[in-house]
Amino acid sequence: MTGRPGLEARGGLVLAVGAAVAVGLAAVAVDGMHGARVMLEILVPVGILTVGGVAVALGRIGRFGGLKQQLALVGTIAIGQFLLAIGLLVELMFVSRHDALYTGLVAIYAGLLGGWSARALGRRLLHDVGQIRAGLAAVGDGAREISIDVAGDDELAGLATEVERMVDRLATEERARSAVEAAHRDLIAAVSHDLRTPITSLRLLADALRDEVVDPRSRLEYVSRIATHVTALSGLIDDLFELSRLQAGDVRWAIEQVPLDELVLETVDAMRPEADAHSVAVRAELPADLFPVRGNPEQIQRVLFNLIQNAIRHTPADGSVTVRAQPTDDELEIEVADTGAGIPAGERERVFEAFFQGSSRAARTNGSAGLGLAISRAIVEAHGGRIWVADAGEGTRVRFSLPRAGARGVPASAA
Repeated sequence: MTGRPGLEARGGLVLAVGAAVAVGLAAVAVDGMHGARVMLEILVPVGILTVGGVAVALGRIGRFGGLKQQLALVGTIAIGQFLLAIGLLVELMFVSRHDALYTGLVAIYAGLLGGWSARALGRRLLHDVGQIRAGLAAVGDGAREISIDVAGDDELAGLATEVERMVDRLATEERARSAVEAAHRDLIAAVSHDLRTPITSLRLLADALRDEVVDPRSRLEYVSRIATHVTALSGLIDDLFELSRLQAGDVRWAIEQVPLDELVLETVDAMRPEADAHSVAVRAELPADLFPVRGNPEQIQRVLFNLIQNAIRHTPADGSVTVRAQPTDDELEIEVADTGAGIPAGERERVFEAFFQGSSRAARTNGSAGLGLAISRAIVEAHGGRIWVADAGEGTRVRFSLPRAGARGVPASAA
């Protein structure tokens, strides 16, 4: 006999013989060698036959059906070995058949009650096993919200709890995977849309130049348009690469103390020509005691450029864009506010998603690919800060926070 049943049989045989020898030695002290011999003649056959029967049952366990049948088999083996022991005791100890009959009847009675007890306790056990099985079957059929109702507070109850936790984790991972897949589909659709228009224009312009159907002045204009489209495509590719790098955590920036007041004033001055071209006033309103932040100045300035440029695009002529800063305990909050149409409340979280244009889709008409805010969020979060759209009575207020110089909050990957 090999495998697990063989190991169990050998272990049971060692236990049966060892226990019989121990009982025999104890009988020596009471009845001498005669008592020891009688005990061994009774116990050794009972032990060997019991272990042999269990070994056979283990080798053919699949033929006995479910747990109910297996529990009944255990009861049968227990009663059988007890009756065998009584029979040997009668023959070897010269016990009267009258006493043996009553002893056997008592054994049968005790066996019946024992079987009932095992059945009663086994019913709860089988109920719990059935509940766990039904729960797992439901998961296999696609259910992701299950509650396994077990009656006990034992190992099966612990197993049921672990199954429920496993299903919760599975549901969470599936939702996350579905969200990622949906985001990838949206990203591909958005990129396809942003590439289709300039590529179509480039093809038409190239065909016109190749067919020589335009005059020299128009040729120069077409070449200029081609250069514009190529520049836009190059910027889109660069932004996509930068966004994927940031989202992957591939950040290698030199972190230092950044005097934010100087950086804001420099950025506002650089954006003033574009604001003037749109007839929009741009200014900075900063407190005098502004403390430095911890970060990378080029990346922080890129966030400011993105937010100010976005605000200018969405602000009508004669409007204004204002950059403010407000210190807190461990952070500095920077705000870019405009007097444009504002952002609907339901879109405030989504404006930081790649290629999201909003219900008006005004950004596309202004030449934006919808990546500026997504890149800004990735940069701010890589610095340990956060970015959000604040409530505004008029226009839009985009705020972001940065850690104070000396405060914790900048991830090690950005250091």
